[in-house]
Amino acid sequence: MPLTLWPGHPHPLGATWDGEGTNFALFSENATLVELCLFDEGGTETRLSLTEVSNYVWHGYLPHASPGQRYGFRVHGPHDPEKGQRFNGNKLLLDPYARAIAGDIQHGAGIFAYPVGEVTVPDRDLDFDEGDDAALVPKCVVVDARFDWGDDTHPCTPWHETVIYEAHVKGLTRQHPDIPEDLRGTYAGLGHPAAIQHLTDLGITAIELLPVHHFNAAPGHLVSAGLHNYWGYDSLGYFAPHSGYSASGIHGEQVQEFKTMVKALHGAGIEVILDVVYNHTGEGNQLGPTLAFRGIDNEAYYRLVEDQPRYYMDFTGCGNSLNVCHPQVLKLIMDSLRYWVQEMHVDGFRFDLASALARELYEVNSLAAFFNIIHQDPILSNTKLIAEPWDLGEGGYQVGNFPLLWTEWNGKYRDTMREFWRDDHCRLGEFALRLTGSPDLYESNGKRPHASINFITCHDGFSLRDLVSYNEKHNEANGEGNRDGESYNRSWNCGVEGESDDPLILQLRQRQQRNLLATLLLSQGVPMLLGGDELGRTQGGNNNTYCQDNELAWVDWSLDQPQVNLFTFTKQLLAFRQAHPVFRRRNWFQGQAIHGSAVQDIGWYDPEGKVISEKNWQVGDAKTIAVFLNGDIIPNPDAQGNPIQDDSFLIFFNAQAEVETFLVPPHLSDRPWHLALDTKLTPGFLEEMTPLGEAAVVVGARSLMVLLCPHQPSNP
Repeated sequence: MPLTLWPGHPHPLGATWDGEGTNFALFSENATLVELCLFDEGGTETRLSLTEVSNYVWHGYLPHASPGQRYGFRVHGPHDPEKGQRFNGNKLLLDPYARAIAGDIQHGAGIFAYPVGEVTVPDRDLDFDEGDDAALVPKCVVVDARFDWGDDTHPCTPWHETVIYEAHVKGLTRQHPDIPEDLRGTYAGLGHPAAIQHLTDLGITAIELLPVHHFNAAPGHLVSAGLHNYWGYDSLGYFAPHSGYSASGIHGEQVQEFKTMVKALHGAGIEVILDVVYNHTGEGNQLGPTLAFRGIDNEAYYRLVEDQPRYYMDFTGCGNSLNVCHPQVLKLIMDSLRYWVQEMHVDGFRFDLASALARELYEVNSLAAFFNIIHQDPILSNTKLIAEPWDLGEGGYQVGNFPLLWTEWNGKYRDTMREFWRDDHCRLGEFALRLTGSPDLYESNGKRPHASINFITCHDGFSLRDLVSYNEKHNEANGEGNRDGESYNRSWNCGVEGESDDPLILQLRQRQQRNLLATLLLSQGVPMLLGGDELGRTQGGNNNTYCQDNELAWVDWSLDQPQVNLFTFTKQLLAFRQAHPVFRRRNWFQGQAIHGSAVQDIGWYDPEGKVISEKNWQVGDAKTIAVFLNGDIIPNPDAQGNPIQDDSFLIFFNAQAEVETFLVPPHLSDRPWHLALDTKLTPGFLEEMTPLGEAAVVVGARSLMVLLCPHQPSNP
């Protein structure tokens, strides 16, 4: 019986099953013909022309087409690369709105729209290839969107209560011994009770997942080297969960599996934040493959060089930049974001190279249409929005410049804290600003301390253990002659490059990890931990594991005693932060007396107990500082409107190689201080707080100490 397409509807875009059939809709402004291509289980293809076009949307309804149906598109139109037109109907294309995509791209000559031979031909991308690539390209899948969410709700953790854990879906659980082997490295593995137990034991409130949009897992340059795209920053399907993280193996089941994972995490009070890549796609530059957007409408989807549209504007270092100035591309991004919130129940997004999204022309514009639309969107404006506030284009470093509602990965925080704890130049004033939430970046534009996402390490760079074990990157396994990855890491190997069995070196490295973690979790702002840092995970000095889908990048759960100690310390730190609201204030410190008291909300002192002078704030080689945090009165009430009162704290930072004696400031010396934390100890926290017997505190070399004064209700 021949298949017959009904006219269908132009909206919604993509493939939408209504219980009886499926509506297909694809945007292409410059196409002359669009074919819907259906595939059976044996791979046989049936092509149907979409003859209905409404506002550049090609559409048709296919009765009886049901979930599990595999499909793609072939789009015909002018082929004139010099003018930016790269249509080639011989190439099977992915639906930008596909809810599921089955399998990975198979690398081969056919996926390129120009002839690929053994001999490199100049200007070869100008030629036209007639080869069919259907056998090499994954197929889109019609899905049944129904899912029993039960009583699932967004945890809605307030920003000032949030602790983020950055992790990779596969890498976090691939070697977890308490997760069934067939679930390891999948959405189901991350939603397994053993994985969730680790996160709840640790005390995080949100997990930020590296890209889960379906991506190009096997770009040619990695395939030829026997490597794979591990991080996933080459998106091809902005609505489809990456099929490689599915335990099922059944076409389309990854959607249900992802939802089940989110539901399980929400049940434990953990929010789900997605790292999203709307700045570029996995199709690369003019020599890249034709997989979706390039073949659907190259001129619409990509930023082309104005006077040479054969080439792509590249603000990302990945070959292309999505054309956010085009209304359909902007619609694609907004539809995708809303889909993940409304249908998949995620709680927020971290935007990769977000400055690229703000380039309306060439300069970064914080009032770009993208940000204005999100600001007024009733769904997205209430989610967690995190910017990676830079791209690789001129003027792309925009830390502190993103608009209201947005938080930012604070690269200045990372750099400052790394510099402070190693033998490096770091102004005391810079250190103090970062410790208090970076008011110089965020206070004047109406933001609060939570605008600063503080981190020491992230997926891109050294792990925490490697940060204190290597001076240089060691990326030889990536096959690029150790040229890839950042060369200036602000790291310090503590005297020996790489692995060591010297007990003094190992003790110092363990202490440095505790120093950095304690600084991070005692700072104002939102802390972000790199998954595995709490376990002392190493990547062997590789600071760019984007292509290492193996044990080098996966979390190793076989722990020695120092790693167990580090996990215990991190748990204690997070519990300590959670117990004391003075470390997670909603508003800025003012450096002023509170309610007529002579004691300020915060104070800064040198080792002699004297207030740090304006001159000393500019000192770049000072490695000692004490900070007083007054918990007697915190200006913002709690959720029930009650005053917030906490203990008060003195924190002594000593990043120099010698022991330092700190004097408790005279006006604070009559308080009953107790020693709560000392990073020169293992694991760091004292089982019982020790009363301080005198006003002099000896702080070990390269360590910090925290003194606690119990709250006294009689204080003003």
